[in-house]
Amino acid sequence: MDIIQDLLSNRIFLVAAAGWAVAQILKTLITLAITKSFDPERLFGSGGMPSSHSSTVCALATAVTMQYGAASFEFAISAVLAIIVMYDAAGVRRETGTQAAVLNQFMDMFAHMDSFDNPQFTQEKLKELVGHTPLQVFAGAVLGILIAVFLYPALL
Repeated sequence: MDIIQDLLSNRIFLVAAAGWAVAQILKTLITLAITKSFDPERLFGSGGMPSSHSSTVCALATAVTMQYGAASFEFAISAVLAIIVMYDAAGVRRETGTQAAVLNQFMDMFAHMDSFDNPQFTQEKLKELVGHTPLQVFAGAVLGILIAVFLYPALL
């Protein structure tokens, strides 16, 4: 499997993957500390503190900068990607979660009605934790940059 070996020797990929993994683990631990219960969905789910989206793309952009320099087209691509992902995480995805919360409230309000007349209200609740606050995005960005700064040189 040359592809797997290539991925495992690609420092930029490893740094980006570490950015995602560390953010997901921290998110799980923070949720555990706050709620006093383990939620395995936090290990792979979106939303929460810190943003794994931001951590991943900022680790990627930082590692690309360290490898190719800030004047490279590789950096330009990764920086634009990071900006789009972070904007989306704090904007569109956060709004989606807010809308899901409102729709879940409506479903709760109408749950007492006959489900034969309203089959759309018998479905599972919509996922509300899909986006991030600006603080969560910022924390993820800082985390990703720090991971790249410390991990990239260590992978020589």
